[in-house]
Amino acid sequence: MTHARSQEDESRPEIAIVGELNPDLIVYGLPRELPEEREILATGFTLTLGSSSAILAHNLSLLGSRVSFTSRVGADLFGEMCTQRLRSAGVDISRVLHSGSSTGVTLILPLTTTRRIITYPGAMFEMGVDDLDLNHFATARHFHLSSLFLHRKLAPHIPELFREMKRRGLTTSLDTNDDPEDKWIGMIDNLLPHVDLLFCTEDELCKLAQLESVEAAAALLSAAVPLLAVKRGVRGASVYRNGVRIDAPAISVEFVDAVGAGDTFDAGFLHQWVRKAPLESCLAFANVAAALSVTRPGGTEAFVDTPYRERFLRQHWNGEVLSS
Repeated sequence: MTHARSQEDESRPEIAIVGELNPDLIVYGLPRELPEEREILATGFTLTLGSSSAILAHNLSLLGSRVSFTSRVGADLFGEMCTQRLRSAGVDISRVLHSGSSTGVTLILPLTTTRRIITYPGAMFEMGVDDLDLNHFATARHFHLSSLFLHRKLAPHIPELFREMKRRGLTTSLDTNDDPEDKWIGMIDNLLPHVDLLFCTEDELCKLAQLESVEAAAALLSAAVPLLAVKRGVRGASVYRNGVRIDAPAISVEFVDAVGAGDTFDAGFLHQWVRKAPLESCLAFANVAAALSVTRPGGTEAFVDTPYRERFLRQHWNGEVLSS
């Protein structure tokens, strides 16, 4: 009986993720200003797994967590490419559904220190609450949702979804990501009481709080959630809990591409946090995972190279990468 229970536990996800799923087309070497009616030459491109939720799920799985992913894609080549990449990383994609609409796509144009991001939502706008298997989620330890403002059909039900996950005994986390309409209002007040861990950048933090000061915004939102993790780019990251702030510096590496770094930070943090590692370890490991991400183009390419990934982690992480 003990062996049977062990096998059953191994089949359950540790982390159930709901989010968007699409490829990223990253085009390098373009000028900041793009003239009309001209053929502009790029220096390179990458077509790879994109979307914040999927990058998180992919890299979290390759760190060793058991991950279930729920989303919608079209019955097309982009949808097949994305699901195959997740499947190859060991993510349970049995809850990824197919829509009549085409799979979305994001075009990213990196500039010197910033980037332009253009997203066609496609099938992601069609995912609704009826597409979610709540009983399956309840078998996990933890529930996560990314890209809050991209779930148009699901949006009215998200606060109740988080409340139900809490009722069923899961811990929960949210990464809002950007709001394409730049409104930053709506469900957030009803949602935060059911969120254990909120991830955001400094810019997202200020927009969520409707404040200009990062520290004032952090004080406001850290009072609303048990744990707030703020991603500060080259200045590392911070977590706030019970009025206490913990900082960790970024890892110095040869930078290639920032796409997916924030999502990979989430992956590193969650991998340790669901295993009840100390916050200092969660934060430090999250920075190492994010640093690994930026050393290759796109958000997942550094992770799919197993020898490279393992060598990087041995070099930059002197703690324990906790297992199940």
